[in-house]
Amino acid sequence: MNPIVMAKLIFRLNDVPDDEADAVREVLLEHQIDFYETSSGNWGFSVAGIWLKNNEDKPRARSLIDELQAQRISQSPADVESFASLSLRHPLRLIVYLGIVLFILYFSIMPFIGIGE
Repeated sequence: MNPIVMAKLIFRLNDVPDDEADAVREVLLEHQIDFYETSSGNWGFSVAGIWLKNNEDKPRARSLIDELQAQRISQSPADVESFASLSLRHPLRLIVYLGIVLFILYFSIMPFIGIGE
């Protein structure tokens, strides 16, 4: 009697760029690892992902995906701006945004401050 084997989620597709998802599919197909995909559904409540049909493929698939992601990270541009550098480049924008936040905060809290008086 064969035990029931559940599929294993190997890669979530939620908020993943199409080129990265395509690369994962391609590497799994190249190495003849059987998989299927699920979508997040019409309402976005389900798990969008790539699932392995055979549990024994999980270690090999995981290492291939990890290697692929490491390659993608090393090839990605390294000039991601920090909040501080962006603020120094656009100080007026920072002041305007900060003013808007303080304005909204003031009018949101004001009714509750006057209740105790």
